[in-house]
Amino acid sequence: MKNIKLFTALLGATVLVSCNYLDFDETSGLYTHDDIYKYFGETKQMLTNVYSYMPQDLGTIGGAMRDCASDDAEYGNTGGTVQIFNNGNWSALTTADTAWDLYYGIRAANEFIASIAEVDFSRYENDTSYQNWMRQLRYFPYEARILRAYYFFELAKRYGDIAMPLKMLTTDEANSIGKTAFDDVIEFIVSECDECAGDGNLPDTYIGEPNNETGRITRGFALALKSKALLYAASELHNPTMDVERWKRSAKAALDLIETNLYQLDPQDKCNNVTSKENVLIRMNNDSQTFELNNFPIRFTEGTRTNTASATFPTQNLVDAFQTINGYPVTLADNGWVCEDPEFNPQRPYANRDPRFARTVLANGSSFKGSTIETFIGGNDYAAVSAGGSPTGYFLRKYIQESTDFDPDLPVTNKHHWVIYRYAETLLTYAESMIEAFGNPDYTDATYKYSAAWALNQVRTNAGMPEVTVTGKEAFIEALRNEWRVEFAFEDHRFWDIRRWKIGDATQRDIYGVSITRSGTDEYTFQRALYETRTWNERMYLYPIPQSELFKNTNLNPQNTGW
Repeated sequence: MKNIKLFTALLGATVLVSCNYLDFDETSGLYTHDDIYKYFGETKQMLTNVYSYMPQDLGTIGGAMRDCASDDAEYGNTGGTVQIFNNGNWSALTTADTAWDLYYGIRAANEFIASIAEVDFSRYENDTSYQNWMRQLRYFPYEARILRAYYFFELAKRYGDIAMPLKMLTTDEANSIGKTAFDDVIEFIVSECDECAGDGNLPDTYIGEPNNETGRITRGFALALKSKALLYAASELHNPTMDVERWKRSAKAALDLIETNLYQLDPQDKCNNVTSKENVLIRMNNDSQTFELNNFPIRFTEGTRTNTASATFPTQNLVDAFQTINGYPVTLADNGWVCEDPEFNPQRPYANRDPRFARTVLANGSSFKGSTIETFIGGNDYAAVSAGGSPTGYFLRKYIQESTDFDPDLPVTNKHHWVIYRYAETLLTYAESMIEAFGNPDYTDATYKYSAAWALNQVRTNAGMPEVTVTGKEAFIEALRNEWRVEFAFEDHRFWDIRRWKIGDATQRDIYGVSITRSGTDEYTFQRALYETRTWNERMYLYPIPQSELFKNTNLNPQNTGW
């Protein structure tokens, strides 16, 4: 299988010195516009450039994963950029997320959409590659349109109302464009997804298409993006009255994707798995050791890590979200472990847990690279944070490629492909939308053929967990939100879920870890340890518009509330 390569060669110096994020020269002077669109290879490379802006989170905020700005994780570097989310020091002048750069991708998409409509390769019709070119070319405009819609969504999810340019702008236009209301942005995204997903405009898969490429926009992702956009529009942050009609619309969009039967849950690990039938869209990346260099317990880095505090560390807050394999909650309280599961062993609290725990977290006693993780005081993986130890008593496992090796004589490097969307999200979206719309976990009708409980339990069964059997709305929502948390830990969901649910004040305060002492050879004492008390303010539900942009364009006012 040949994977799509996300070339960025056409992003040159003129991009970086542009006077506005909404305006730059896509060609960087390497080719004229006409030259690029005379040749299929260069034309495709311009589309590849549009793909190159797809967000991912393998440590994009100063080396930290975004979950380090949620209650799921802590970043080892107390002075790291991500910490401004936690200490309240972010502002319109001091921003941590470079998402405004997505306007580069939108500009590139607008240029490509306009240009591809004029492309004519008929002079090559006798070329042996011509038919393959034409098969690919028919999808190009729709791929670019969905990418543009996706970038609009990523911006709206951060800022709410946003500028939404649908054509290439002059500098003056870019510096005077106004904002489009969040709901109108969502409606545009939905309309684009509906059109691009219809009439064979996008394939279900690129397997069987020229080059069998992976990582390109499909009909399934167009439907997925629509579903995700409508979920956010229905959530409390953007639906303060909790209008059930919005939730019904979100449920129907998720159901439409479910009924395509294009995807199925995969009991195996989906991260870095390009063949999983659960993955709807992944961003393809090259070989790298950086993620492991930053996040391996330090004794496995062969002395090559120079910044010992650059890792993402799961919190006790997150660990407490993982039930036992029998479905019982587990909590580390002030006086030790609390769990009603008769099979729970407080001396081995990480054994017999939800199988997703072992794929997400390295804890004391975990097996890793032929060794046993020891985070107890004095253990092989216990150290001061400045020396590579964990501030929470846990290390990251999700997205780690265990076979990576820093042996200078036999180094091993791996690819790290970021999952942008997978089918489990569709099922949890459907479950959430159904319970919010109808209030009964078991509700079905002629339109909504599956219940919220069915959708939630599809995900749990796939993970090897018992079904949720609660019948009340609030209890079901609590179980569902916990499922979002454990299923998508470190996949860039928790930070956003906190915001769309508006639960920041209840969750983004005290951050806990664990302190473990060993007596003799096999007796442990586990103590919950408060690591950090964070700052939360209502204004943090949305990002501030960068002040630098407001200086350039006053029509981007008003600033988001509280900033």
